[in-house]
Amino acid sequence: MIFEKVRNALAKQFELDPETIGMDTNVVDDLGADSLDVVELIMSLEDEFGITISDDDAAELTTVSRIVEYLEKLQ
Repeated sequence: MIFEKVRNALAKQFELDPETIGMDTNVVDDLGADSLDVVELIMSLEDEFGITISDDDAAELTTVSRIVEYLEKLQ
């Protein structure tokens, strides 16, 4: 499931319990991600799903739900 993959990627990157990350989690506000963290997250999603995410699209991927919806459209 896409949500679980995204949640696990975030949990690993931010060294958190995956259970603390939900669909409404905001990557910057809730997880404290800085610009480098966001770039690393995008790269890890690209590797995990075998896709390329444009800078414009990446700027819109602010919450877990937006990331999941975006990835579902590409499947």
